Amino acid sequence: MGARYIWLMVLAQFGVFVAFITPLAISLAIRVQELAPGHEEYLGYITGAGAFVVMLTSPFFGVFSDRTRTRIGRRRPWMIAGMFVGVISLFVMALAPTVPVLGLGWILAQLGWGQVLSNLQISTADRLPESQRGKVAGLTGFATQIAPVFGVIIAGSFTTQNVLLFILPGIVGVVFVTLFVTLVHEDDSRGNTFGDKLNAVTLLGKYLYNPRRYPDFSWNWLGRFLFYFGLTLNTTFTAFFFASKLGVAVTDVAGLIGTLGAVGILAVTVGAIGGGFLSDRLRRRRLFVLAGGAVFAAGAVLMAFAPDLPLLFVGSLLTSVGIGAFSAVDQALLLDVLPERDTDAGRFMGITGFATSIPQAVAPLIAPLFLAIGAVGDAKNYTLLYVVAAAITLLGGLVVLRIKSVR
Repeated sequence: MGARYIWLMVLAQFGVFVAFITPLAISLAIRVQELAPGHEEYLGYITGAGAFVVMLTSPFFGVFSDRTRTRIGRRRPWMIAGMFVGVISLFVMALAPTVPVLGLGWILAQLGWGQVLSNLQISTADRLPESQRGKVAGLTGFATQIAPVFGVIIAGSFTTQNVLLFILPGIVGVVFVTLFVTLVHEDDSRGNTFGDKLNAVTLLGKYLYNPRRYPDFSWNWLGRFLFYFGLTLNTTFTAFFFASKLGVAVTDVAGLIGTLGAVGILAVTVGAIGGGFLSDRLRRRRLFVLAGGAVFAAGAVLMAFAPDLPLLFVGSLLTSVGIGAFSAVDQALLLDVLPERDTDAGRFMGITGFATSIPQAVAPLIAPLFLAIGAVGDAKNYTLLYVVAAAITLLGGLVVLRIKSVR
């Protein structure tokens, strides 16, 4: 694909993340505080409900995208519709009079902007040759890392003006997605035919597939699941872990974590762009995915046993490099092994979504079991939790070595 497609793809994903992640990063918290002071737990309920709805609907929408027949193609109608729903969701959240309405707005945002992002990623599955997948995954990974920072900077100037707080980041998303939709041509799909008719039974069946038929896709799915399970164990209790290590109150580590997060963006970028470009140049994916898991594991272990703040910083930066390398190259590897690319790319991309959404839902529930092992009194065993997270992420990198069709 030419440079125009690649850069419009990067900008479109950047725009979606500015519009979509800014509410998650700051705007939702501000509105929850306005509507229900002292009930921060409502933010967790809202974001959890949105994630649950997306987990249930992603394969359905992927199948519908695969079977869309219009003059402007299969993917663009879903991007356009998703963008409109996404904009409506921003107004709903900005003007919500109650917490339930705010939650409804976030669910609409997940469905709307989520569909835009999903179909942008499916477009890369439709179009990118193997030689460009790592590069594009690295560039989009970089764009999606800096997008939330950009969105928070915009929103931070309008914390007392709810409409602008949500809509200004949304405008960025609308502009860049519109550029992609209007400037990237997609073939007419009205002549597409399908071997089976879509009904309730066949639609539900699209959630399942035979792992033995597509073993490489299955190993990639499992590797991604394990990595994001370990990552979620590592990141869910970051504030509490730092407070425990440094012997201070949780409220005293917010600035420290913010500074580390800003520097961590650079580390993620190094991993994502470096891993993505090198994996294309060397025509190797598995080695870089394994390296990403290993670097993350090394950083988590270093954090677990760090005796002072500098080593905590080093360990955290190593985990950021690992996240960037793993996420970018694993995305390219997914495109390499994606089954039935011509007819069911959306369906299988939706199934892949379970590999990240399930760990994000389950890992926080399991983490307290590790925190309680060997703990005395009110203390928590964060060292064990971080070591377990390291082992699981390393296993996620090792699993992809079972893939046979890609080096």
